[in-house]
Amino acid sequence: MKNTGRCPKCGSRKVLRVPDHPGRYASGNNIYTSSFTLLGKIPVIRYVCLDCGYVENWVETAEQREALHRAFG
Repeated sequence: MKNTGRCPKCGSRKVLRVPDHPGRYASGNNIYTSSFTLLGKIPVIRYVCLDCGYVENWVETAEQREALHRAFG
């Protein structure tokens, strides 16, 4: 959905990007790469189909994916 703008389940183009709120503690779907609470927070951005409710989760940047690779191998 992120790349095509279309839901892979129902074909709808009503796709909503749900961003992380970086200033809010423990908001969203985050992956933490550090034991220090706000350090190493990698946001997982959600894309939601407004017709059928299908959801995809994405770590959007290459830098964030590299940080995950360093932390979890």
